[in-house]
Formats: sequence, structure tokens, C-alpha cells
Amino acid sequence: MPKIQRALISVSNKTGLLELATALRRHGVEILSTGGTAKALADAGIPVVQVSDYTGQPEILEGRVKTLVPRIHGGILARRGSARHKREMKAHDILPIDLVVVNLYPFESAAFREGATFQDAIENIDIGGPTMVRAAAKNFADVTVVVDPADYPAIVAELDARRGSIQPATNFTLARKAFAHTAYYDSVIAGWLATASPDAGAPPVPAPAYPPTLALPLVKVQDLRYGENPHQTAALYREPGPPVGVAGAAQLGGKELSFNNLLDLEAAWAAARDFAGRPFAVIVKHNNPCGAGVGSDPARAFEMALAGDPVSAFGGVIGVSRPVTPALAQKITATFFEAVIAPGFAPKALEILRTKKDLRILLAAAAGRGRVDLKRIAGGYLIQDLDSVQIRDVRKLPIVTKRKPTAAEYRALDFAWRIVRHVKSNAIVFTSEHQLAGVGAGQMSRVDSCRIAALKAVLPLRGTVVGSDAFFPFPDGIEQIAAAGATAVIQPGGSMRDKQAIEAADRLGLAMVFTGVRHFKH
Repeated sequence: MPKIQRALISVSNKTGLLELATALRRHGVEILSTGGTAKALADAGIPVVQVSDYTGQPEILEGRVKTLVPRIHGGILARRGSARHKREMKAHDILPIDLVVVNLYPFESAAFREGATFQDAIENIDIGGPTMVRAAAKNFADVTVVVDPADYPAIVAELDARRGSIQPATNFTLARKAFAHTAYYDSVIAGWLATASPDAGAPPVPAPAYPPTLALPLVKVQDLRYGENPHQTAALYREPGPPVGVAGAAQLGGKELSFNNLLDLEAAWAAARDFAGRPFAVIVKHNNPCGAGVGSDPARAFEMALAGDPVSAFGGVIGVSRPVTPALAQKITATFFEAVIAPGFAPKALEILRTKKDLRILLAAAAGRGRVDLKRIAGGYLIQDLDSVQIRDVRKLPIVTKRKPTAAEYRALDFAWRIVRHVKSNAIVFTSEHQLAGVGAGQMSRVDSCRIAALKAVLPLRGTVVGSDAFFPFPDGIEQIAAAGATAVIQPGGSMRDKQAIEAADRLGLAMVFTGVRHFKH
């Protein structure tokens, strides 16, 4: 490609700006610029032409209109090989602009900043910037567009190697990145506007739960070593705004995260969030809790979790509802675990955990859960709102059996219901009020889940209660858990054979409550 003669630079993020501009001047490139960018360049002694001087038109409307003029966009969009374009450029005194370096008003940080007003966000919607970026990207055959300061060093190196020109392959790569950049920018704005209110203090304006078209703005956090299996590639993306949950967690130690680590960390942190008011620990294996416990402190909670299934716990992922203490860190490092996630770590605890070089240590971000749950199917996606329904007081649930649960059973039923929602369907859990004792997960029939939960239990099941994520379709499941030693059941109800399940519970002396809420997790 021909040598770059003229560049337009207008950036909000001024990282690397002076180094890039210095390199451009070294190659004899004329620099056009606006506002704060022009001032930064001039203050550094770098020659710059104000866009308003170049176009002969002043910035107007408090800077809202600066570059939306033919002399700018004609210079960007003109096809250099077109005789007609050349004639029109000459007739309108338009000079070619060969390089566009633009990054956009920081809408995301402005809109999601604590205390930001609606008008703050609106004023940070860039108009001229995306227009120039899209124009330059469309005309990548003749124009280089750069939206990311991280690309400046490579651009400078290529200019130096090619005597002031950029090769076509680089232009195409940068154009792809430019369109992805503006698409993300617009989708963040669209997502924010979907729930924002233009009136200060007013509640958010209702938006369609599932609009006709849906843009999900995502920004890549990192490439992963591979996906669920080594032959699959994978990457982690996060939603815009402040860091949230596992995607926004800070890794404080250990090996690189894997795809499966992240799935298990999400399962572990989701369970820990449901016990935020108490010292709680959960051990997750293959996306299911294999141990969970509440204790007087985090270390005791972990002991309770580990005792539930110490064999399955090996190589698992730990979620903790409270900051990790040195006592808990000592217990974690006594065996092999893949990862631990918690809302905090005592300095001494972090020091202890880091002696396990491979143990991934994650400091969870804010407790937010994102907006939607998304699953891939061939040719499309299934989108639903998050399963966030909670039972605040199990004592207020309908009692459907002759026997009412005891106070201890109610506490255990609360624990069971909080845990079973995190187990793959069909899900059955045996628990005490402090500890997960047996798990049946992912079976094709509920009675098989009952049998497996009892079969795998390490702890005694006599006197435990059972949580079921969905109704019992036949009384055989009730009979199975009673034979294993359970004394009470919490389940949604809703089967056409509920009466048979209730009769079986009454016959066997079990207490049973209905939630009216199902928690399938496929």
C-alpha cells in the first residue's frame, strides 16, 4: 500500500498516544486532531492541525459536532483507485485521510459508575467516533483504522519496517477489530437503555423481557487452554460494567484456569451465595455439590463439607461464603483440590494456600449474577431469566402430611432446599440442618436418584431430611428415602399422584412440605 500521508487522531484513552504520534511524525505523517487529543499533542510539542482549521468549520453544540463533515468522511471513504472519486475529491477540496486512530467516549465506565446520572451516560454516547471508525473500517482497502492502544506498538513497528506504509492484511485484521469494537459499544448502550430511566429518581422504564432482537455485549477476559476436552478451543468473556461473580473474579494464585474449572467455580460460588449469612463451605465435583456444610466458622464448615464425601471431594472445587482463615487454609492444603473461591482471604491464609503451586485461588467479585441464563442449541440460543426464587421461611410452607416437621427438621429442610437447587436434575439430597449427607444427581428417574443418594452416603442417614428439586411422580421414591432413614421431605408438589406420595409419607411417619417451586437444573 502507499505510504501513509495523513492521520486523524481522536482518542479518549490517551495511553501510548505520544509514542504513536512521535512515530507518525518521524515518517512525515500530517496529524489532524480534535479537542483534548489535539491539546495533548500540542503540549508535547508534536505538530498537529485542528480539525476545525482543516475543515473550515468550527466545533459546535458544545463539541457534539466536530468531524461530521464531508471533508473528513470524504477523505476517509474515498476509494483511492476510483477516477470519479478523485475528481470529486479535487472539486470539493478533500484530501485523503489514510490512518484513523479513534477510541470512543467511555460510555461503559460513565454509565456504570456509582452515582452516575442518566444525563452523564447520555453525554458519553459517542457519535462522531463510531462514524469515523466504521467509515475507515469499511474502506480498509485504502485506510488503516486503529481502535485499541494495545495495537500501537505493532503499527509503529510495521511503519518502520515498511517505510511508512501498512500492509493490506493488517488493515483487514484491524477493520474486523474496529467493527467488533463499535458493535460492542452499541450493544452496551442498548442494554443500558433497556432498563434506564430518563427521569431522576424514577423507577426503571419497563423493557420487553425478550425483545425481537438481542445484543449481548461481551468482552474477552482471556483465552483458555482448551474447552471441556483438549480438542476444543475456548475463551472466557464477561459482561460490561463492574466485575461480577466468577467472570469478574481476581485470580490470586495457582495454575491457569480451565473451562471446567470455571464451570465448577460458578457452581460452587452460586451455592456459597445462597448461604451468605452463615459460615458455609461447599465442594463441587463435575458441577454438582458432593459435600456442603455450615459451621461455627469457615474451617468447621469445610470439615462438615469434606466429611460428607471425602472420596469424591478429591480434586474438587471449593466455594466458601466467608473470607478464608488460616485455619481453613491449612485444612484445604492437606489434600488435593483444583480451586477455591471466596469473598476474601486473610493474608496468612493466602500465604498458606500459595504453598500449593497448582491450587487456583479466586477472590470473588461482587455478588451480582448477571442478567440472563443462556444455553446454546444448534442454530440458536435458549435464553431465560435466572432461577433466583428463594423460600425465605420454610415454616410458612404448606404441610401436606399428618405430621408437622419438628423445629430441627425445619432447619434441616431449609438447608436441603438451598442445596438441592444446585444439583443436576433429577436431584435428591439427604441433609441434616448443618451438613449434606447424600446426593443423587442427574438420573433419568427420581427413584434412582433416591437410591444413589442413599448408596453413596458416607454419613448416617437416620434422622436426616430429603430435598427434591421436583415432585415425586410415584410413591416409590418416598418409600426409598424412608427406608434409608429420612424423617421429613421438602419438595415442590404438583404431580397428578401427589396424593399417593402423601399417603406413603403418612404411612411411613414422614413429615412433608410443598414449596410450589421447582428447581430443575439441566
